[in-house]
This record gives sequence, C-alpha cells and structure tokens, in this order.
Amino acid sequence: MTFNLTLSGSDLLLLLPEMLLTVWLCVVLIVDFAMPRLPKDRLAYLSVGGLAAVLVNLLWFDRAGVTGTLFANMFVVDRLAVFFKLFIVGATILIILVSVDYVRRFRFFKGEYYFLVLMSALGMMFMASANDLLSVFITLEFSTFGFYVLVAYLRDDVASNEAGLKFFILGVFAAGLLAYGISLVYGETGKIVFSDIASASPTPGLVIGYLLIFAALGFKIGAVPFHSWIPDTYHGAPTPVTAYLSIAPKGAAFAILLRMFFVSLATLKPAWVLLLVGASILSMTYGNIVAIAQRNIKRLLAYSGIAQIGNILIGLAAGTKMGGDAILFYLLTYLFANLGAFAIVIAVGNLIHSDEIEDYNGLNRRSPFLAFAMLVFLLSLAGVPPLAGFIGKLYIFLSAINEGLYTLIIVGLINIVISMYYYLVVVKKMYINEPTDPSPLTISTPMKAVVYAGLAGTLILGIYPQPFIDWVVAATLMFSNLAGHTAAAPTILPFGG
Repeated sequence: MTFNLTLSGSDLLLLLPEMLLTVWLCVVLIVDFAMPRLPKDRLAYLSVGGLAAVLVNLLWFDRAGVTGTLFANMFVVDRLAVFFKLFIVGATILIILVSVDYVRRFRFFKGEYYFLVLMSALGMMFMASANDLLSVFITLEFSTFGFYVLVAYLRDDVASNEAGLKFFILGVFAAGLLAYGISLVYGETGKIVFSDIASASPTPGLVIGYLLIFAALGFKIGAVPFHSWIPDTYHGAPTPVTAYLSIAPKGAAFAILLRMFFVSLATLKPAWVLLLVGASILSMTYGNIVAIAQRNIKRLLAYSGIAQIGNILIGLAAGTKMGGDAILFYLLTYLFANLGAFAIVIAVGNLIHSDEIEDYNGLNRRSPFLAFAMLVFLLSLAGVPPLAGFIGKLYIFLSAINEGLYTLIIVGLINIVISMYYYLVVVKKMYINEPTDPSPLTISTPMKAVVYAGLAGTLILGIYPQPFIDWVVAATLMFSNLAGHTAAAPTILPFGG
C-alpha cells in the first residue's frame, strides 16, 4: 500500500471539519492558559461557537454532496460519514451546554474540561470516516483518551476515581482485543480496507479476528456481554460525561459497525446474523430486567441504555439497507430522548445534590416543566406513540420483519412491556408521591435550551418524521446493493406524511 502525502485543495476540503475543530480546541486551550481568570462559562460558549461553525460546514457538506477519499481509501467522506459527524457535533454542543452549571459547582474544574470534550469529539469524527481497520484502531483510541480523564475528573470523589480506573482497565483490554483481531484479519487477507476485505474467503483466523473486533466494538457500544463497565462508570463519572458517553461514542462505533458488517462482511451475512441476534436479545433482556432493581437514576439510565443498544442491534442483524436506515433514525430519536433525560438528571442533581430516584418524589409540584419534560423523554425511550421512540422502534422492527427475524421481534415487544414498568415508576414518583422538600426548582438558560431542544426533537421526529427518514435513506445509499433495499420504506410509517 502506497500513500500520497501531498494534499491538494480538494483533499484539504474533505478534512475541513476536522481541521476547524482541531484549530478551535487549540484556541480553547490557549485562551484558558492565557486568561486564567476568565470565567469558565465563557470557555463553554467559545467551544459551542467553534462547534457551531463545524456544524454549518458539515451541513454544507451534506447539502452539496461532498464526497471523496484520502490516504489510499483509509479516510472516506460520504453521506454516511457526514451524518455521523453531524450527530457527534450536535451531541457535543448539547453536552457542553448542560455542563455549564455542573462545572460551576466545582472549584477545581478548569478549562481543560472543555478541551477534553472537544478532543473526544474530534476523535469520534475521525471514527465516522474510518474506512480501514488501522484507522479504526487509531481513531477509536484517540477518542477514548479524553474519556479516560473525563470519567475520573472528580478527583476528590471515590466513585469517580473507581469509575475511571475500571473504564481505563477494561478500555485497555478492549484495545488489546481490537489490535489482536486486526492483526489476525490482516494476516489472513493481507488487506485492511473494508471494501478490499469483502472478497476474502472465510478462514478460521479471519472469523476469530472479526469476533475479537466485534468484542472490542461491543465494549464501545455497551452490548451484553461487553457491558460490565457501564453501570459503575455511568454512576461515578460527572453526570455530563455520563450523558456524553451514553450517546456520542455509541453513534461513532455504529458508523464503524455498519461499514464492517455491510461492506467487508456482506457476503458472509448468514454467518453473523445469529451472532447479532444473540447480542441483541441478551442486551435487551438483561438491560431491562436489571434496570427494574435500580434506585439511582443514573444507573437506571445506564441499564436502559444497554437495552436500547439491543434494539439498535436488531437493525444490524437485519443486514439490509432498510436495517441501516432504521439504525440511523433510531440513533436520532435516542439522541434527543436520552440527552433530554440526562439534562433533567443534571438539572435536578445540581439543585438537590442527589441522583436517587426517591428524591424525584413530587417533582411535578416543585417544577412542572422538568417533570413534564422527563415524562416525555421516558415515554419516548419506552416507545410510546406519537413520540420519536415509537417511530424508531417501529422502523427497526419492520426491518427485522422483512428478514423473517420473528423471534427477535417477539423478544423486543416483551422487553418494551418490561421497560414500561421502570420508566413509569419514575413517572409515579414525580406525579403521585409527595415531595420531601416542597421548595420550587429553577434551571438556567443553557439547561432550558437543551431541554427544549430535546423536547422539540422528540416531538418532531415522532409527529413528522418524513424529512428525517428521507435524510437517513439518502445517507445509506452506499448500501443499496444489499438485499432488503426499498425506496418505499418510509411510507409504511403511520406518521410519515
């Protein structure tokens, strides 16, 4: 493999979003060092300003249809990569906004907090464009370095230190599995680019290599049985970091999983469908059942997230373009509902200094707005119509029905009923139980902005999903050669227009 290290103007255009973010995170770090007395809120808004510029650039990429490859096809810019980059940047903007009040609570929080968040976002943007196994390893580890520090950022908190240590140890173990798996695949095929590997014949070494790679990426998304880090890490990490971990890295990992299974392993679909079906069933069932016993809202959302990953794996198990479309749309619905729910957790935690579900008693009397928003987000996560989560689950299930995965659908429907129980327990405490402290709760403007954004996304995606479905269908056109592709898929959704 030869590399052309000379970049033309068109080549630099493909790297423009990443270059913009690289420059901006350096600006944030320099400003923090040069102006130590500058309020950290200003750094947050400075970070959001840079991310907004990157977001506008990516929207132009999407509208103009900018595509291309760099470095011998190792870096790719296509509609799929642009979708995931928009997803990551949007999530990062919301996370920084919900961090403003949280950071203000702790005197030892410095500007490097925002630098680390931006650095992780940069790594995940590179993950979205990774088109070969070597790039997957480098970009995944680059994005994870920032999270190692962020999870343990509450240095005086034992739970945060424990969470950081567990996350680091298991993360290094997953990196070892990934590196070994890549070496086996390269040893068997002599290739690392996804499209080049597609023509390789299956051998024991190739199968074992891909199983190890899937295990490493399974750690990233938190699928059972690679989920053990999630509950303690979510519980101990700063809550904005927990919210970030719950959505952005998972989206970036699914960008890689889609390319790996739908491109390099497309011809071996019968061999990996059962693997994904098993991972989906285990994740849904384990996550929902264990969530019932939780008394801490962050741990409840952690196990809920494991179950949601099980739902997304249904689309991957379908192995069709419609399954890929459903995954992208589901991730959008999960972004707004999950980050919205975490925004409420952060807001309430900042005010009452507790994350216990029992302390949500009578929240409706203390803040009707927060209680209503939490109700909407939880019902969307459960899949109640006409909210976004219902359309997302319906789309995922339809992609599986088209492939005859009826057992997976039955298990998924049973798990929806199970999830309704623990979501409604929280709703009961907010609306029926009496508050232990009747004093009213108010939140800041940045927090309101994130909650309103979550509500808008959850309601619009549920009531009028058609433009977003068209968007995800266009983003996965590269998978049109897969069985199950149908341009009419969006019209079967009841709220699709």
